[in-house]
Amino acid sequence: MKEKNIIIIGGNSGIGKKVKELLEEEGANVMAFSKSGSGSGQLDITSDFDTIDGLPEEIHGLVYCPGTINLKPFHRISLSDFQKDLEINYLGAIKVLQALQRPLKKSAEASVVLFSTVAVQTGMGFHSSIAGAKGAVEGLCRSLAAEWANAGIRVNAIAPSLTDTPLAENLLSSPEKKEGAGKRHPLGRYGEAADMAAAVIYLLSDRSSWMTGQVLKIDGGLSSVR
Repeated sequence: MKEKNIIIIGGNSGIGKKVKELLEEEGANVMAFSKSGSGSGQLDITSDFDTIDGLPEEIHGLVYCPGTINLKPFHRISLSDFQKDLEINYLGAIKVLQALQRPLKKSAEASVVLFSTVAVQTGMGFHSSIAGAKGAVEGLCRSLAAEWANAGIRVNAIAPSLTDTPLAENLLSSPEKKEGAGKRHPLGRYGEAADMAAAVIYLLSDRSSWMTGQVLKIDGGLSSVR
């Protein structure tokens, strides 16, 4: 990753922050954007934008980290809740990808990493809103992987299970909740930001250079092991 230009959207906490740390250790030039403005710049992904200022002419990697956790029974999820999940997880990614497609294509070897969720493949109660939004992300991942392959841009996604980040704080707010979360996973624990960040680095690197249109399930075995 040495001297590669990598953009992280949502890089001030959780998985994005850990990805930034690992990339900097490997010598990458990292620009991290967040709504708060901590990092390289401020970017509100729910706003209307078609450009992002101050970027290099060539971008070798893009990681889109923003996400939501809105777990409710279907009858209690309002239309505005569904719209918010789509706006942050899916439409925000579209706006960023459209804004960055020219510098990504200019590098001729770019890698894009998006985030889905284990709940897209594995049906889970109370997940209808986030599973729908992330399902759209997986469709976008595969479609862009096909469309941008000739430009040398690889597009992949990661589908985590429950991961210890500020976003999931309420789900892991007590020893009892943490123990229960661990027991739900075949490997006996919930995820850590480092688990996801390691997968992101792999997808950004040349070690995955013959890989595109894939969804990596980093979920402790939850989606495939009983």
